[in-house]
Amino acid sequence: MSSSLQTVLLQQEVVVKLLLGALIISIATFVAATAKPNSSCNRICGSLEIPYPFGTSEDCYLDSSFLITCNSSSSSFNSETITHTPFLRLGNIKVLNISLVDGELRVLIPIVIDCPLESNYNSKNRGNKSWTKLREFPISYTKNVLIAVGCDTLGLITSSASSNNNYTTGCVSRCYSIKGMVNNSCSGIGCCQTPIPDGIKDFTVSVESLKNHSKVRKFNPCGFAFVVEEKEYKFSTLDLQNMQNKIAFPLVLDWTIGNKTCKVAKKNTTGYACKAANSECYNSTNGPGYRCNCSIGYYGNPYLSGGCIDIDECQARNHECAHNACVNHPGSYNCSCPKGYQGDGWRNGTSCVPDIPKPSNSKHIIIALCISISLLILLLGGSSVLLGLKRRKLIKLQEKYFQQNGGLMLQEHILNHGRSMETTKIFSNDELKKATNNYDESKVLGKGGYGTVYKGVLPDKKEVAIKKSKICDKSQIEQFINEVILLTQINHRNVVKLIGCCLETEVPLLVYEFITNGTLSDHIHDISRASSLSWEKRLKIATETARALAYLHSETSMPIIHRDVKSTNILLDDNHTAKVADFGASRLIALDQTEITTLVQGTLGYLDPEYFQTGQLTEKSDVYSFGVVLAELLTGEEAISTNRPETYKNLSMYFVSAVKEDRLFDILEDHIVNEGNIEPLKEVANIAKGCLRLRGEDRPTMMEVATELEGLRIMEKHPWEKDNQTIEGMEYLPDTPTLPFNIDNGASSSVSAVSGHDSMINQLLKPVDDGR
Repeated sequence: MSSSLQTVLLQQEVVVKLLLGALIISIATFVAATAKPNSSCNRICGSLEIPYPFGTSEDCYLDSSFLITCNSSSSSFNSETITHTPFLRLGNIKVLNISLVDGELRVLIPIVIDCPLESNYNSKNRGNKSWTKLREFPISYTKNVLIAVGCDTLGLITSSASSNNNYTTGCVSRCYSIKGMVNNSCSGIGCCQTPIPDGIKDFTVSVESLKNHSKVRKFNPCGFAFVVEEKEYKFSTLDLQNMQNKIAFPLVLDWTIGNKTCKVAKKNTTGYACKAANSECYNSTNGPGYRCNCSIGYYGNPYLSGGCIDIDECQARNHECAHNACVNHPGSYNCSCPKGYQGDGWRNGTSCVPDIPKPSNSKHIIIALCISISLLILLLGGSSVLLGLKRRKLIKLQEKYFQQNGGLMLQEHILNHGRSMETTKIFSNDELKKATNNYDESKVLGKGGYGTVYKGVLPDKKEVAIKKSKICDKSQIEQFINEVILLTQINHRNVVKLIGCCLETEVPLLVYEFITNGTLSDHIHDISRASSLSWEKRLKIATETARALAYLHSETSMPIIHRDVKSTNILLDDNHTAKVADFGASRLIALDQTEITTLVQGTLGYLDPEYFQTGQLTEKSDVYSFGVVLAELLTGEEAISTNRPETYKNLSMYFVSAVKEDRLFDILEDHIVNEGNIEPLKEVANIAKGCLRLRGEDRPTMMEVATELEGLRIMEKHPWEKDNQTIEGMEYLPDTPTLPFNIDNGASSSVSAVSGHDSMINQLLKPVDDGR
């Protein structure tokens, strides 16, 4: 072998060894960094203590998402006075507190201001829109709300971080004087609020005035909007003029480790963050990732090796041992009497007493035995009395709640109406606990800002959905009971059935039939499901929904306006039969009325613009919302989407424009169009266009819509009749069904309230967004 070749090989061998060495050093450095932070790290910034996995410099934090930037500044009055302020990563979001136990960060987020009539608006105020990027840490949807303050104010929050979908919601606050406002209340007069969904990280808060504050300038020249920890803001009428002085409000973020579950993370022992020996792993409830906590009986930092320290319960004053009887154990403690004493050592048991010398005769034995038996009888008797008192207290509390929630009124109505109310069931709290395995987390169907929906199984094996809300308005009990009575008598195959309720808890529980196949929105907007939703199925769903709404408007004893018709409030069973749900925002109208003035409530994108402007609710408001659902069925588009041009974010405008410009087939779902259904598609599009007319009086009634859709379905089934029968004439065919709709009841779920007075069930039970 030549010397030059040997030289080349030797050089290659040296390079390989150097690369391997560098790789080994890098791996060792990574393992050391993930195992334990640098002991010289600064853990204080100003008044904030910064625990690991957070840190202010390299090798002091778990990864870059946990970087806290500690900025220093000198006082304008004294240059020698230095202050330190912590910020999230390299941004300008100030950190107020870091909690290891709860996995929460409290930060400051600025408010946004709209002062359209202020001459110094540009220099004085901070603008009417604010974009916040939180990167890895989502907003806590259980502790924060969007607030809008003002008398001519619309507050909006927009985000694209919620399940990869664009999200917009908001609320409107309107008033014409300070009279009638209530401090500490954000009900839509002077102040309004709406909950935040889970998964939001990047969001924009904006505020607008509806009429440029022209009528309220004297006492409210500006409007304000901000996201805030709910408990940290209480409305005051003084805020209408003084809110300009506010800069920011606290906001709670949920932080977690990485984007894996505990089960997956534990497999990678090197990167697993729960380093302490006595620590537990918990999956995040707000997006991906996990967090760590010390086990019961330990305290400290679970992210550090040896960070969880045993709690010496004997040093705490709240242990249950008698004097000098406490014995500490790792993670727990026990009670044991010291030498020379007898008893079990527990305060509520036989406390430690000095040993009694053995009696020298039988008389002493009998006395000691009698004392022991007496003490035992007293102990057993006392325990029985305590258990009895506790059970009696529970029974009295349930009776109190039953009366407060209108139980006697409902029982009296059931007795007076006999068989007409025999389907109404008043469940006991124990029955529903048993049906849900004591409300186990595995039974949760959905959660929202106002409560939770559980799946339950009754003793007869019937599956039900049980709605457990958080908020109760005692002033609306009588209206709530009247509406429950009405809805339980409704028996329509295309409306979710209300089976009964439980009134023994602080907030009444509602029990509905369980619908198995999700919402219409799931089937339209989920790509894997949309392809199987054929044109025939879509026409069937539209027709059945129209039937149910037509019955609500014209065939019930008192007309019912649903007020929140949307694709997420239409459920489907396994046969794709439509079930109208969510009567939480519904209103009853007297037979001699055609409209009512009420709080503007509904969902952006589906809300009748005429109702939004005037506050006058009519049956035609439901017709408009149904028109949006028809447009969804035809196009597969969402009601509001930022993926469309700015002018056409609203589906109703996008759809009507396409129909007018003869571009219908450019926006239809591709897989539902074929040569045989072009005319029916045009007919349904024209029906939707009619429903979406801006003036309510120009729209058809739901009965007219239902009749036209039924006629189109019959045409689909009997195509040979097309040349001889018109749609209007289909009612004379032998097999054409009439429209004597019966009705069930719907589940209740409500979205943001925007102004005025709430409906009956929506005020009493603020429900969950799941709609089951």
